[in-house]
Amino acid sequence: MQFKRVVVTGMGALTPLGNDLQSYWNGLANGVSGADKITLFDTTKFKANFACEVKNFNPENFMDRKEARKMDRFAQFANVTTEEAIKDSGLDLEKIDKTRVGVIWGSGIGGLTSFFHESADFATGDGTPRFSPFFITKMISDIAGGLVSIKYGFGGPNYTTVSACASSNNALIDAFNLIRLGKSPVIITGGSEASVNEPAVGGFTSMKALSERNDSPKTASRPFDKDRDGFVLGEGSAALVLEEYEHAISRGARIYCEVVGTGMSADAYHMTAPHPEGLGVIRCMNWALEEANLNINDIDYINVHGTSTPLGDIAELKAIQSVFGEQAYKLNISSTKSMTGHLLGGAGAVEAVASIMAMQHSLVPPTINHFTDDENIDSKLNLTFNTAQKRDIKVAISNTFGFGGHNASVIFKKI
Repeated sequence: MQFKRVVVTGMGALTPLGNDLQSYWNGLANGVSGADKITLFDTTKFKANFACEVKNFNPENFMDRKEARKMDRFAQFANVTTEEAIKDSGLDLEKIDKTRVGVIWGSGIGGLTSFFHESADFATGDGTPRFSPFFITKMISDIAGGLVSIKYGFGGPNYTTVSACASSNNALIDAFNLIRLGKSPVIITGGSEASVNEPAVGGFTSMKALSERNDSPKTASRPFDKDRDGFVLGEGSAALVLEEYEHAISRGARIYCEVVGTGMSADAYHMTAPHPEGLGVIRCMNWALEEANLNINDIDYINVHGTSTPLGDIAELKAIQSVFGEQAYKLNISSTKSMTGHLLGGAGAVEAVASIMAMQHSLVPPTINHFTDDENIDSKLNLTFNTAQKRDIKVAISNTFGFGGHNASVIFKKI
């Protein structure tokens, strides 16, 4: 079977660094931290009182107030970024067959804020079940993609992938596979998360997963630094328009890059901890390289999962060194989570966009907040510390991993 080629023709972003694609990229290129004190709820009794929030976001600037009230924040984010991505792609929705356009979205938690508030209201009341008629539809993780499909009349494949922090990378991989199999010529994909709320911050803190560097939020996300103490929770969304190559060419579309390889694997090791030698990640990257028909010398940049956790950062670098050998020292590696925080199920999408923009601008975004070398990390690796580096990036890998041992890698290539 001859697989079809898949390209990226549009992107949108709403992140702690900016509320559109260009603002997001400007923040990445300039090494800006999106972390600050939490404003979305009272953190007085919480051990961690900061996060990477989306700032100055008013959904009513993008949609009718009544519609906005029917959506959880994560679905609002999805709505905004898909609109930007579709406009960016130049798709004429009056000229394409919308019944074949798909929407495949990723979210690890979905409407947790809505679930929490509705449940809390019931628990503190007199026991009378006064739930919003929109409670269920605001809560369920699949609703973001469903709402995008309804808004535009997209009648193709429509579902949501849930694999914790690998969710939106898995969504992108599914979109890629459906297009190359000829199931759909265009798929809107991406991911969103809005979990800066009491149960998420409290829950992750109790797991000892979050940084508690309350005296210096902007330097708290410090992947690969000796003194890293956990990730910084982030929120936001990114959307990508994936399109069959000939379909894009026939309409004269601007093409950002081609999606050429993907890999998925399981650590099969632990609920939350990565395999210490990165065995699942090794398989994941090797399979992506094999599918892309590339060798290790073809890769220029890896946007790593790099969450700023003591175990995770080292395991991923071990995997990279196992796959790339001496070639690992010629790579640029960076963790943009040092700036955006960890967007959980939305991470894969925002980092895919970061990788593609890095290719477009020949600039590797930095891993900020590096202060002290970790003696357990090979100092010869170029982790792009603190300042962006110029580089002609022809091929980039974006890695994301999730609780449960889920691993997903995507390879992008300049055309």
